[in-house]
Amino acid sequence: MAGLWVGLVAGVLGGLLGVGGGLVVVPLMTDVLKFRQQEAHGTSLVVVVFTAVAGSFIYYLHGSADIPASALLAAMALCTVRFGAKYCCFLPEWKLKRYFGGFLLFISLLLILKTLLPHAAEDSLPAWIRWIVLVLLGLLTGFISGMMGVGGGSFMIPMMVLCAGIDQHTAQGISLLAMIPASTAGVWTHWKMGNVRTGILPGLIAGVLAGVFVGASFAHLIPEMELRLIYAVLLLYIAVRYLRAKSRPGPACM
Repeated sequence: MAGLWVGLVAGVLGGLLGVGGGLVVVPLMTDVLKFRQQEAHGTSLVVVVFTAVAGSFIYYLHGSADIPASALLAAMALCTVRFGAKYCCFLPEWKLKRYFGGFLLFISLLLILKTLLPHAAEDSLPAWIRWIVLVLLGLLTGFISGMMGVGGGSFMIPMMVLCAGIDQHTAQGISLLAMIPASTAGVWTHWKMGNVRTGILPGLIAGVLAGVFVGASFAHLIPEMELRLIYAVLLLYIAVRYLRAKSRPGPACM
């Protein structure tokens, strides 16, 4: 039952904001379900895959998709996702938590920046600059996805909006579609390392599929700025908790 509710929360958030849901699933798995940090990261990537598949389909039906951009991001992310997953396993748990907290803090600041500077990136950017941004963004997203157990959408979306001049809804659609291959590769790597808890997956997946339908259906109805501010506050809260993780000796992986 706990897995069902975790999946439902992740699905609603993923569909609403165009992210994989790992940013919420990882803390819930460590704090509520008492998973090891590496197990939470590996298992959350399974949630990310199902969120991305279902969410990108709904966004495509709404016309908020750019398949060439998604394909480029996905191809670049596949080049680095395995390195991120392996690096995750070498880090002690407390250090990984602090890295995760710093990552969330950075993303929340990006979201707040976009709210304060809504016209920071315009549609007049040359096409070649956009493609360079997407290439670099894809490489970095793959590593972050593998290491943090997230789809990377929370990082991709603000960067696409801020640096590539892509509108919010299209950026969310691109993000969901692009994270499917990299997240799948990340799941496989974590699976081989023993970081995926299979017993909870049926409930998680059922909750995700139901939540994505609800979240994605409302994504085009709720004002963009309000959603971004709420999400930024949530990330700040989680970031502070993880940055306060205490140093403890011990191996990173089993």
